[in-house]
Amino acid sequence: MATQLESIVAYHRDLAARDTRRLASVMKDADRVPDPPSLLDALVRSGTEPLRLIAEVKRRSPSAGALATELDPAALAAAYERGGAAAISVLTDGPHFGGSPADVRAVRDASTLPILRKDFTVSGLDIADARLMGASAVLLIVAALSRRELRSFLEVADALGLTSLVEVHNARELEIALELGALVIGVNQRDLATFAIDPQRAAALAASFPSDVVSVAESGIGDVATARQCAALGYDAVLVGEALVRSADPEATVAAFCAPVDEGASA
Repeated sequence: MATQLESIVAYHRDLAARDTRRLASVMKDADRVPDPPSLLDALVRSGTEPLRLIAEVKRRSPSAGALATELDPAALAAAYERGGAAAISVLTDGPHFGGSPADVRAVRDASTLPILRKDFTVSGLDIADARLMGASAVLLIVAALSRRELRSFLEVADALGLTSLVEVHNARELEIALELGALVIGVNQRDLATFAIDPQRAAALAASFPSDVVSVAESGIGDVATARQCAALGYDAVLVGEALVRSADPEATVAAFCAPVDEGASA
């Protein structure tokens, strides 16, 4: 029986197979869109600076079910920016996460922050579409792509001026991402086969990151203490979704995640 990841990726590959647009033509259209702010630049930090936060706009997920189905992406994005987030992640998968490309456009209109289009990228057209939406970056999941696809998609994103957040789950996937020149790599602590969280995964891979690669810890970052543990391990950023969309005051919650340690020790 197919895993959750396999089923979701199969759905997106079927959509891509039925998309008859020519990549070169769509890339030409995407090049006419104003340059987005850089996600890479937003996430680079020195060891003395606060951990960077990628704050997520997410209505639901296969693992947690409904989170905030009636959320206003523009209002949430504005709150995230006021709270001090470095960037915003926006789910655009509809059937599994309740998102849409319209959410990216709404966030783009409401915020000046870089936007990660978080979806299951399986074609170059997905990347060009992200630029057309106003996104600054795309998600590339090593477990969902062949080495050839990953290399090609990194090249397409680079040609369009987009950052690639390359997502890994183990040491072998991290090795592949580094071999192909990924500059921003996220360690997803959620097993995409079972959707269970392994809270030790980020810790296990932290020491394997070169100093010139931006490292992001993803999934299972449910509170400020856990985020600070990631910072202590050397991570440059964390991606947080559920804790923010469930919060009664997302601006204050973001501010707590982003506060320097001496200012937010009691958060």
